[in-house]
Amino acid sequence: MSILSMTKTLFKSIIHGPYTVLYPIKQKAGFERTRGKIENNIDDCIFCGMCERRCPAGAIKVDRANKTWTIDRLRCIQCNYCAEGCPKKCLKMNTHYTTPSTTGVKDVLTNARVSDNKENNTNS
Repeated sequence: MSILSMTKTLFKSIIHGPYTVLYPIKQKAGFERTRGKIENNIDDCIFCGMCERRCPAGAIKVDRANKTWTIDRLRCIQCNYCAEGCPKKCLKMNTHYTTPSTTGVKDVLTNARVSDNKENNTNS
């Protein structure tokens, strides 16, 4: 009796195909409320540091003097507290996950409007 039951399950699996997807080759569509990663529209950011104070994991660092905004992607817990507390609403949570990595991933964003920024200065 158990061989007949196992054969039925075997044929059902062969006809149906795999139940999983080949991630990252094929990505499934995210749900509307999926929490992915934080993105910052650096042109609208005033570097007030409210996101840094609200982050429970300490993943965000704001340097007001140098006009830099840094996030440690491996420390971020995708809670969305920083985006909710942003007075300029320049932070948003998108539905794309952070790319898997075995090393630390830090994104450093610099404001392009800073006059002494040599990389983005067009007056030179």
